[in-house]
Amino acid sequence: MTTNKDPMIPDGEVNPIDTDYQIGQDNIVVKVGPFGLDIHNRVFLISGLGIIAFVVLTLLFSSQAGPAFTSLRNSLTSNLDWFFISAANIFVLLCLVLIVSPLGKVRLGGTEATPDFSYLGWFSMLFAAGMGIGLMFYGVSEPLTHFSTAFAGLEYEEGARVDWAPLAGAAGNNAAAAELAMAATIFHWALHPWAIYAILALGLALFSFNKGLPLTIRSVFYPILGERVWGWPGHIIDILAVFATLFGLATSLGIGASQASAGLNYLFGLPGGTATEVILVIAITALALISVVAGLEAGVKRLSEINMLLAALLLLFVIIVGPTLAIFTGFANNLASYLQHLPALSNPIGREDTNYSQGWTTFYWAWWISWSPFVGMFIARVSRGRSVREFLISVLLIPSLACIFWMTVFGSTAISQVVQEGYQAAAEAALPLQLFAMLDGLPLAQLSSFIAIVLVIVFFITSSDSGSLVIDTIAAGGKVNAPTVQRVFWCTFEGLVAIALLIGGGLTALQAMAVSTGLPFTLVLLAACVAIVKGLMSEPRVK
Repeated sequence: MTTNKDPMIPDGEVNPIDTDYQIGQDNIVVKVGPFGLDIHNRVFLISGLGIIAFVVLTLLFSSQAGPAFTSLRNSLTSNLDWFFISAANIFVLLCLVLIVSPLGKVRLGGTEATPDFSYLGWFSMLFAAGMGIGLMFYGVSEPLTHFSTAFAGLEYEEGARVDWAPLAGAAGNNAAAAELAMAATIFHWALHPWAIYAILALGLALFSFNKGLPLTIRSVFYPILGERVWGWPGHIIDILAVFATLFGLATSLGIGASQASAGLNYLFGLPGGTATEVILVIAITALALISVVAGLEAGVKRLSEINMLLAALLLLFVIIVGPTLAIFTGFANNLASYLQHLPALSNPIGREDTNYSQGWTTFYWAWWISWSPFVGMFIARVSRGRSVREFLISVLLIPSLACIFWMTVFGSTAISQVVQEGYQAAAEAALPLQLFAMLDGLPLAQLSSFIAIVLVIVFFITSSDSGSLVIDTIAAGGKVNAPTVQRVFWCTFEGLVAIALLIGGGLTALQAMAVSTGLPFTLVLLAACVAIVKGLMSEPRVK
């Protein structure tokens, strides 16, 4: 159920911030025929011109870009793994503390506010925007990768489990390797990423719906910066948010294009490679533009619900025709294994398992952080009326359980094929192909693989549409109903950045830019934690 009420008008008691700033006061408004612009004159121009320059330079110097991106990614992940891991731990701990503290009784939108969306619609949009493409790409490939390399984790002596030893491995013990593989995979898809999203989403919702400030990243920092938040300190925060969001999205779009291209080649023999991936990005960006014009209700919400239906069908299919008993027993075992190994997996210092902590975890945390302005603002826009406790439990715990179940279904099925059936095709396939190779070992492989390709594409469209909505809100000074042509601009350049990165270095280039833009925004999120606590402490609470 939705409402046409202005979401910025609170219901019940709130403690608004008294400021003379008016939403859009620094904007440039231009009208050219039927088209119009309403943009923040500094944030839009600097971020827009910066993105255009990046695309042009990367395409012009594509041969030099590849090695540069590789060096950048390796340098950041090897030297700053402790920083990313520590920051993510802080976000998880803050969310858990707020859930059990009296601050959890604060309601977003005022003490009498009611939710704008039903739980079903809310969860559909939240889940589709937050993890969709990544779950499709890594649902099979990550568990298989960790299993195949007997991921460093538990030490086994004559079948007995002893203490965690980072490089001990589980060679020769399939059960141990499977347990480690699933725990290591789930670590990247459960509490930590959703805590990253939840922190920024909570800050945006609180300072917009309760404090009366614009729905833009700078508003969260009013308790720290005061009125300076409307000057250059705020401009820099919003510009960083635009860059982080756009490159985080480009990473996801590039990954989705590579998987869709691999699937089309696998099923129909269409040519693979960069050229096909670029064509896919162009075609799907065009479809995303149609959704952009349709708007939030007709576009993103409807596509998100289609996503959920297709994802549920594919999930149910694998459960029925796959190792059903192993999946259901594995869910509880995987959850227990994840919780058992969580302290060691989240340890930021003294790590010997550098391939995992740097090559996987650091990239993931930077990727999720670079996504956080996009997912956080999107979650904030659809979460008015929830209490802080309800919000954090829903955003943090429920999607984590859903991701654990998804990884259990696809990961356990793939591992079972290797261990129980001796089916090695998925384990030996390239990363983008592993999902389709796993499905090929099940009945109705052509149909299920086709559904998987469609699901990747629809996730792709949803992410691009939602991302353009969020970036435009930031670049329009917090206006939530800026002219559609601006969203068209950002949607187009999301695709162009993905194309530039695919041509300039492929997956490594995508990962490098996600990490490099995630780094400065991690500092922004850490400062936001302080501002959020200050903001919540001044709010009235539901009795």
